[in-house]
Amino acid sequence: MAITPNPHKTTGLLGWIDDRFPLTKLWKDQWGEYYAPKNFNWWYIFGILSLVVLVNQLLSGIFLTMHYKPDAAQAWDSVEYIMRDVPWGNVIRYLHSTGASAFFVVVYLHMYRGLLYGSYRKPRELIWLFGCLIFLCLMAEAFAGYVLPWGQMSYWGAQVIISLFGAIPVIGNDLVVWIQGDYIPSDATLNRLFSLHVVAIPFVLVGLVVAHLIALHEVGSGNPDGIEVKKHKNPETGHPLDSIPSHPYYTVKDMLGVGVFLLIFLGVVFFAPDGGGYFLEKPNFEPANPLVTPPHITPAWYFGAFYAILRAIPNKLMGVIGMFGAVLAFFALPWLDRSKVKSIRYKGWIFKTAIALFTVTFILLCYFGMQAPSEIGTLVSRIGTAIYFGFFLLMPIYSKIDKTKPEPERVTYEAH
Repeated sequence: MAITPNPHKTTGLLGWIDDRFPLTKLWKDQWGEYYAPKNFNWWYIFGILSLVVLVNQLLSGIFLTMHYKPDAAQAWDSVEYIMRDVPWGNVIRYLHSTGASAFFVVVYLHMYRGLLYGSYRKPRELIWLFGCLIFLCLMAEAFAGYVLPWGQMSYWGAQVIISLFGAIPVIGNDLVVWIQGDYIPSDATLNRLFSLHVVAIPFVLVGLVVAHLIALHEVGSGNPDGIEVKKHKNPETGHPLDSIPSHPYYTVKDMLGVGVFLLIFLGVVFFAPDGGGYFLEKPNFEPANPLVTPPHITPAWYFGAFYAILRAIPNKLMGVIGMFGAVLAFFALPWLDRSKVKSIRYKGWIFKTAIALFTVTFILLCYFGMQAPSEIGTLVSRIGTAIYFGFFLLMPIYSKIDKTKPEPERVTYEAH
């Protein structure tokens, strides 16, 4: 019997590669012929923006590493050398420092979209857990990178954060010395954080991103209506009726979103790289001095909410537990939400009020976490901490009693 040649088989160099490595298959499976719900809105752009910023951080970080010296006596001077003498060094440094803030902006919005549309619900629990692990790695990576310039805020920020481990009973003080490699932040501390920032954490981060995407493409993307598009398939093709190929439809949409993002991002890089003192704090333009404490030690803005929770709790150990608990609470979301529907479009006023309160609270905590301690700041932070944890702890109750609207059988979509 004659063998019919495959009309879709690639030829030439690409065919040679495909015979040895599934390059075309990977493209088709992961994007080219990956069918996604047709009702995606602009909330779904932040996933691809996260990848764009990740690539920026990796590439700019590689170039910075070529000139940076992880030595307490030379780190500050090496950063100054990059800024003043390395061709385009100041641009690369600002791409990296502004990119750190941009990373948290798009990741926070990406996670917030998940809250709005129930992206953590069955069957996407593992996708959400991978995302939370990415967030944890991102926080560790940001902290390590924050210390590397070895400026005043870098040094004292490292001392404050690492000293928190001292609150652990019995082993706390020994653990702090073990992490630092010394009794105070020193050359050993800088070398360890440099190794974590440049080698260890990026490997884990990239691996988790790959796992996140594989899990996503295995179960399929969610959508603003929160319904499963796989329920209704075309009997001839087997593709969901309410889905479209990612390429070229979402390729074009993503290109537009990336273009707008780059205009804003590069505008900040070239015209306001310090972000008004929020992206690069003024004390960090001075070399580290263990003998002079800055008037007010503040975290980077993206840690503001968690630092506010730490300060709001008088007991040091409970404050540390509260700070880490505020991050770990996101891991439990798939099992806390008992609502009959996934999307906020069909949830009732109780859930909408809860998420609105949580949103305002998080912003206020971010703000007061970056301010000097004050009576009003402490009061707001304590109330905010109660609301923050109440959002998670009370979710099994209010999500269950909340009156919901019936979900549609098919996705709601209007061409535009």
